[in-house]
Amino acid sequence: MTEHSPQTATGNISRNPLRRLYDWTLHWAATPYALPALAVLSFAESSFFPVPPDVLLIALCFSTPDRWLRLALWCTVASVAGGLLGYAIGWGLWDTVGQPLVHFYQGEQVVESVRIWYQEYGFWGVLAAALTPIPYKVFTIASGLMRFDLAPFVLASVLGRGGRFFLVAGLIRLCGARIRPFLEKHFELAVSALLALGILGFAVVALLK
Repeated sequence: MTEHSPQTATGNISRNPLRRLYDWTLHWAATPYALPALAVLSFAESSFFPVPPDVLLIALCFSTPDRWLRLALWCTVASVAGGLLGYAIGWGLWDTVGQPLVHFYQGEQVVESVRIWYQEYGFWGVLAAALTPIPYKVFTIASGLMRFDLAPFVLASVLGRGGRFFLVAGLIRLCGARIRPFLEKHFELAVSALLALGILGFAVVALLK
């Protein structure tokens, strides 16, 4: 497959920050650091980093569609490992690290909602957080803070995050050739929609109180 050239429809390199981000993520597929970059982003997003790994996963699947299974697997493993870091932060570093992170994301009410939702739904509450736009990083920190059972937490994380990333990568593998022109033309809108889903996730958790 030929290397993607990061250009706009006019042939000029885009100056839009979101477009530059897309072009930057695509270039990792042609470097030895593609998988490590995806793993680092997936790991960090599960505990403290605000940018979801889906953007990089989609870009890499577009560039190397035959590697979609491997990409999704790396994304899942790193995300679950990052979730364990979030759990550890909530468990032992709440005052020094966890609480400032929650405050940074203005998620105090979300943490309380997580506690109530977990008490009512248990395993399924964590699974929903891992699979949906509900902010997983808040769940990982809150799970450690409230001493949720670790085994169900890990299982729900594997199923939820794996289901999400394998679904995204699989859809790109099956439909990438058809949807790639639209996504590249309207990438700014697509990223905005992804961010809106993340914000909606916070609202959903707060409403579950």
